Amino acid sequence: QGQEKLSCNPKKENGTHVVLCELGNPMKAGAQITVNMELSVSGLEDMGDAITFHLQLRSKNSPSPTNASVTVTVPVEAEAEMELRGNSLPASTVLPTSWHWVEGSRRLEDHGIKVEHVYELHNKGPGTVSGVTLSVAIPHLLGEHVLLYLLELGTEGGMSCSHHAALNPAQV
Repeated sequence: QGQEKLSCNPKKENGTHVVLCELGNPMKAGAQITVNMELSVSGLEDMGDAITFHLQLRSKNSPSPTNASVTVTVPVEAEAEMELRGNSLPASTVLPTSWHWVEGSRRLEDHGIKVEHVYELHNKGPGTVSGVTLSVAIPHLLGEHVLLYLLELGTEGGMSCSHHAALNPAQV
């Protein structure tokens, strides 16, 4: 008939976490109640794609083999916002109108103007992330002509990377 806040207490029972909520007494036979619960659970990053709650209604008055029990499975969705930032050093480059490729040269100057691209991937939260894959496609050919000579690829911060076979083909 009215709304009341429940008094709930967490405790451990047989190695599992239990939240015990007292609904109150006395209740008349055949009474129907509705309970809405909001649970805040942390540390779900490694729980998989669902968490299961076992709910049971027990009476202290008389043990009954018909104590109502239900299992509720709730999907778990991790939420994290990723942000990618990128810079080119120098920010702009003026290319000569006529460029002559020096075949077989191992000098950097003969392969073009050095431009460094730096990408930073940031997790803005709220959750943690793992197993992230960042794919960066850089056009290195224009038809059959070299557009960008890809010299090297490096990472920082415990990341690993794989690269395309077009990386430093002349071993400059």
